[in-house]
Amino acid sequence: MKTKWWAIALMIPCTIFTSSGQIFYKMATNTISLEISSIIFNLPLIAGLVSYGIGLVLLIIAFRGGELSVLYPIIATGYIWVSLASSYIFETDFMTFEKWIGVVVIIIGVSLIGLGAKK
Repeated sequence: MKTKWWAIALMIPCTIFTSSGQIFYKMATNTISLEISSIIFNLPLIAGLVSYGIGLVLLIIAFRGGELSVLYPIIATGYIWVSLASSYIFETDFMTFEKWIGVVVIIIGVSLIGLGAKK
């Protein structure tokens, strides 16, 4: 099975939604406690779960249109979205030189896998 272009395109919003979910989870940690009411009524937590759910649906649809070995590594771009977004949203997170190198390595790795799939 050859991977279809729409399956690859669907993986980008999938990674954005799952990365957003992780950001929302981090936000939820500021107000969450072990009380059930703080879990049920925690809006960032709910937003994170919804965001992850949307990402899951997009992932399943994308898998119908392509090879797992091509599509799944694209999920690694989620590390890029989280690194970049968290450095703007949270005061304690920032991009270091090492993180930028990691971003470049991820981009190169995902690109190489994509190029390998064309052969």
